[in-house]
Amino acid sequence: MATEMRYRGRVVSASDVEFIQQLIRDNPKASRRELSKKLCEAWEWKQANGAPRDMVCRGLLLMLERAGQITLPAVRFVPRNPFVDRARPAPVLVDTSPQAGCLREILPLEFWQVRRTGDEPIFNGLMEHHHYLGYEQPVGEHLKYLVIGAGRPVGCLALSSAPRHLGPRDRFIGWDQPTRKRNIHLLAYNTRFLILPWVRVPHLGSHILGQMARRVSGDWQKMYGHPIYLLETFVDPTRFRGICYRAANWIVVGETTGRGKDDQTKRPNRPLKQILVLPLVKNFRRLLNS
Repeated sequence: MATEMRYRGRVVSASDVEFIQQLIRDNPKASRRELSKKLCEAWEWKQANGAPRDMVCRGLLLMLERAGQITLPAVRFVPRNPFVDRARPAPVLVDTSPQAGCLREILPLEFWQVRRTGDEPIFNGLMEHHHYLGYEQPVGEHLKYLVIGAGRPVGCLALSSAPRHLGPRDRFIGWDQPTRKRNIHLLAYNTRFLILPWVRVPHLGSHILGQMARRVSGDWQKMYGHPIYLLETFVDPTRFRGICYRAANWIVVGETTGRGKDDQTKRPNRPLKQILVLPLVKNFRRLLNS
């Protein structure tokens, strides 16, 4: 290869390309999907939960073909894209009568982790119709919590894989680029937090955040095979002050650049947001830099 190639942080060497070329020659009847699975097995390319990194591997093969390094077999099947065809979540029939009073009157709260359960559509519908940003289907590792108080839904929380590049956060942890790439999966990003609009209970938001922080690492371990050591979120200061996060001991570490993850212009194109983090263990820096 004339220049070094990279994909998802992996350097693709000339010997890697030769290996893939030989794999294709040795399996002339294999489909693209079969070749991807064989390559994952040969390279022991796995997710943290042990599943093959099949989609990432297919992306690598496509990149090499477009660069003229390999020739893949013809496409045999084009599946429907579930994200393109996905219908917006439907409204949910829940009790919307006003729920007010003291926090102790609705304790203890129940946290239902509804990812991959029959209650997931309830979460999706509540987010779609009551959060100002609506529902957004997460990509990658993620959890969804439905919070129940006094037998009724009072809130929802969504967490997903953390953004790869976030300067203030990385400096707070003490990360260099190789360490960040190696350990970014040990962070989770709070993408959505909703207190349902008919619920008026003082201090409920910070209480929910505190309870979630105590359980999220264990739930992540069960779902994906690894713990979480640090949480992060963004707060739009033109809309919110982030009081419930601060009351739950979250720390402001800086601001976003306002450019988004796919920016090519190097100029802000969206509102700047505060970056808040919450360490889940005392020795989080040592663990995240190991």
